[in-house]
Amino acid sequence: MKFLKPLVLVFALSFLSFSTFHDYYISVTQVEYVEEKESVQIISRIFLNDFESALRTRYNETFTFGGETETKDLDTYIERYLRDKMAFKINEEKVDFAYVGKEYDFDIIKCYLEIEGVEHIDSMEITNKVLFDLIQEQQNIIKTKINSYQKSVLLIPQKDTAVLKFN
Repeated sequence: MKFLKPLVLVFALSFLSFSTFHDYYISVTQVEYVEEKESVQIISRIFLNDFESALRTRYNETFTFGGETETKDLDTYIERYLRDKMAFKINEEKVDFAYVGKEYDFDIIKCYLEIEGVEHIDSMEITNKVLFDLIQEQQNIIKTKINSYQKSVLLIPQKDTAVLKFN
């Protein structure tokens, strides 16, 4: 009987940890420069329910993510949203990114982006406003791996852009 309470507590905590609701609002964007490919590869991880709410609010559409019933032109809406909310400058020059695709990891959507034709990087300016228009508590973490340097920065609605130096 005395093992029942801890067992119930562990079960309840496990169940709640897999809930789609969360008390923190964070996205993580990894930016890696692959010199031999002259490519900047970007993976942005965003909570799926928050991202779905942002798309629904912004485009006044109902979206279905994943599976056979996924909204037909969902990738178009995702790309359009990311182009509006993210921007990059390399060596003080604005660069465009390609939307490569997405995949799901439980309650996270991973969005893949790429910037091609990058010969070298001395500095990078990153703007990431993802979900800032929907959630005031949203924080976007940027983690970079460029020229053997690993740097991280936290972006918030009041400071949505960072400049990082890599020389």
